[in-house]
Amino acid sequence: MMKLSVTAPVIGIPACIKEIELYGFHAVNLKYVQAAITGAQALPIIIPAIGDQLDFDGLLHKVDGLIFPGSVSNIQPHHYKGGPDRPNSPQDPARDATTLPLLRAAVQQKKPLLCICRGMQELNVALGGTLYQQIHQVSGKMDHRELGGVSVQERYQPRHMIELNNKGQLFKIYPHSTAKVNSLHWQGIHALADQLQVEATAQDGIIEAVSVKNAPTFMMGFQWHPEYDLTHDPLSKAIFGAFRDAVWHRPIGHKKVA
Repeated sequence: MMKLSVTAPVIGIPACIKEIELYGFHAVNLKYVQAAITGAQALPIIIPAIGDQLDFDGLLHKVDGLIFPGSVSNIQPHHYKGGPDRPNSPQDPARDATTLPLLRAAVQQKKPLLCICRGMQELNVALGGTLYQQIHQVSGKMDHRELGGVSVQERYQPRHMIELNNKGQLFKIYPHSTAKVNSLHWQGIHALADQLQVEATAQDGIIEAVSVKNAPTFMMGFQWHPEYDLTHDPLSKAIFGAFRDAVWHRPIGHKKVA
């Protein structure tokens, strides 16, 4: 088991609100905490979903980077002027009130960002983009939702191909034209925020990865879940390796000495 260095950088991970036996909890899935430790060799801290009770700029001075994790919940449509969501769409307004302003502040302060699934959608919405609410109902689009009635391992198996932008930031850290990724989402980017650029797309045109334009550090979002198999999957290792270097303040192209 890896022991964190006392000099390890600190990564903030915003929490969701979960109700367990009638009580509310600020919660983050274990896999994101572990990914921060093993993938970025950093100390994760959980940021409570308390909205404007937080001093966002002050908080950002205390962390070296941020992971915005996936979640079963969806961003409330009024944040991107969307129509009504499906009746059973899970919502987490406390997370929205925390992550959206935190992302805007983080982009302003140029903090390393790794945004996953809902996190990538939050990045797009925070910067002025919009979302498809049910991709599988859009003509010409695939069904990107997770498989039901199967094990967790089967749910996170690679499902479809993506094509990388060969002029993008993702291609620089993973110089391959295509890759195969998992897929566990109902929603996805519709109109891309002006501050973002496309890093990868699925065969049906759905945006699968983005980066902040002209970012001086790692500031990227992924619609799939690279945290799930970062020990074995080459693309996941490349993503977390680049994020690790950013939070450790290593220069781009740094080669880690074993």
